[in-house]
Amino acid sequence: MTPLLLTLKVALLATAGAMVVGVTAAFLLSRGKFWGRDLAEVVLSLPLVLPPTVLGYYLLVLIGRHGIFGRWLHETFNISLIFTWQGAVLAAMVVSLPLVFKSAGAAFASVNKQCEEAAATLGASGMTVFLRVSLPLAWRGILAGSMMAFARAMGEFGATLMVAGNLPGRTQTLSMAVYDAVQGGDYQQANYLVLVITVVSTIILYGSGKLLQTSWR
Repeated sequence: MTPLLLTLKVALLATAGAMVVGVTAAFLLSRGKFWGRDLAEVVLSLPLVLPPTVLGYYLLVLIGRHGIFGRWLHETFNISLIFTWQGAVLAAMVVSLPLVFKSAGAAFASVNKQCEEAAATLGASGMTVFLRVSLPLAWRGILAGSMMAFARAMGEFGATLMVAGNLPGRTQTLSMAVYDAVQGGDYQQANYLVLVITVVSTIILYGSGKLLQTSWR
């Protein structure tokens, strides 16, 4: 049960982080026109096409003990994210972020801008328009993308292995437990873990598909 509980914790926190970053970025990029907008969209979408090990390497360069941000964390707060479950959360968040970003961008693009303009005309601030108009109208698409991001975070392997390692009881998620079970010849355990991941992912994909169909009607 330890890999399952750890996987759920990592996936939930990673999805929450991806929602905050992805929804905010999607709204700003869908409504604003500024220099570097296309480049920002490309960077946020890169995890979709880059190999997970490459993403893991970039994270090591950023948050490793000698990394750009990791050295500052260690020297200032004596905190290291490498080989920790928090590092696994960060890796899963980066990998799943494009799923939220793309879905939220499409959802915001479908929102009737006249509703936003009407609210602004009546004196609503930009934050009020976002919270009271744009977000409620786009919530189905955002939720569908977040569900897919959760499923992706549950199955993350490569980037997490690079950043958090495969430490039983500490950073070993379900996908890594499957790998260890197969390597150790424990196919009964592997079958059980694979079944759990498959059932959960199937339910999530089915539910997100239904939400997307409803949001486009």
